[in-house]
Amino acid sequence: MKIKELSNLTEDDLVIKEKQLKKELFDMESHRQMGRVEKPASFRNIRRDIARILTVLNERRISKGKTN
Repeated sequence: MKIKELSNLTEDDLVIKEKQLKKELFDMESHRQMGRVEKPASFRNIRRDIARILTVLNERRISKGKTN
């Protein structure tokens, strides 16, 4: 997921997307513990997507704080 795609979403959508990705990461971690992971590289991709979402959310919160 790209930053431009994320910046077009609302804050509520970003929070929902973050929760979905965190659940997916949790499920993948449990599969890793059992020894059956199909795509090990997807762990990194999901963590990066979560970080991108958090970055966009923080930028929005900072910009709202400066305008007030």
